[in-house]
Amino acid sequence: MEGPQVLVVDDDPQLREALTRALELDDYRVTTASNGMKALEAVSQQRPDVMVLDVMMPYVGGLDVCRTLRSKNDRLPILVLTARDEVGDRVAGLDAGADDYLTKPFALEELRARLRALLRRTAPEEGDEPVVLEYADISLDPTAHTARRGDRAIELTRTEFALLELLLRNAGRPLPRETIMDRVWGWESEPTSNSLEVFVGYLRRKTEAAGEPRLIHTVRGVGYVLRAET
Repeated sequence: MEGPQVLVVDDDPQLREALTRALELDDYRVTTASNGMKALEAVSQQRPDVMVLDVMMPYVGGLDVCRTLRSKNDRLPILVLTARDEVGDRVAGLDAGADDYLTKPFALEELRARLRALLRRTAPEEGDEPVVLEYADISLDPTAHTARRGDRAIELTRTEFALLELLLRNAGRPLPRETIMDRVWGWESEPTSNSLEVFVGYLRRKTEAAGEPRLIHTVRGVGYVLRAET
């Protein structure tokens, strides 16, 4: 059985070669591109299962690649690599449609773990019956990858979708921060990581865009809960 296909996009030939060797040892099928323009061509010609995408590249940068794919409603899982460790830079990548980010220099084991987590989130589960999850006026269809609040459609990235799905499946039950990080990201996050807080903010913004009451609440000292306030 062939392994997942990953597209590695970076203008550094040494990094492309190093990642190719490492990922092929894990049975990934690896293709590469040296800039964003070639990445978009590669996706259209031979669609990968996941993309590792550098932000700073000539011609077409990584964030532009994300925006282009998401504007076409393409849900290809994207792990962004960035040399910048500022919160604003990471938020910009997530806003552009990236599913996760990794700051250079990074440990190869962490890259592997994040790729595995992305692929787990996007793999169909055998034997699952199609079901639409509903709570209050929010509905989510995991099969069609659609979400609504009332009559309003909500556009979500893969990570936002996975987070909302987890909250919906546990509606009314406070979920510890560590549980959410493990279930959605699938890797041991540093205690200072703000990935969860960033994505909760995105979900709140999108689910409350038309002035609807808040459903995603912070449980101080615990984590988050999806709950309709009475």
